[in-house]
Amino acid sequence: MTADHGEGAHVRQSLGAYVLDALTADETRMVSRHLQFCDRCAADYMEVAEAVSLLALITVEDLLE
Repeated sequence: MTADHGEGAHVRQSLGAYVLDALTADETRMVSRHLQFCDRCAADYMEVAEAVSLLALITVEDLLE
């Protein structure tokens, strides 16, 4: 994964792992830095973070219905 702040690669493919804190320390720093400069990926991050928050509200009973 390469983050070059606006031109080239974006970090959208890593956002799920970033939200779940499943990246290495170096990857986390790269994604975090990229999000500071890329409005497009920052907006995608907000959507992923919201989805993860909503998933936390689902119970086993919800899934069985």
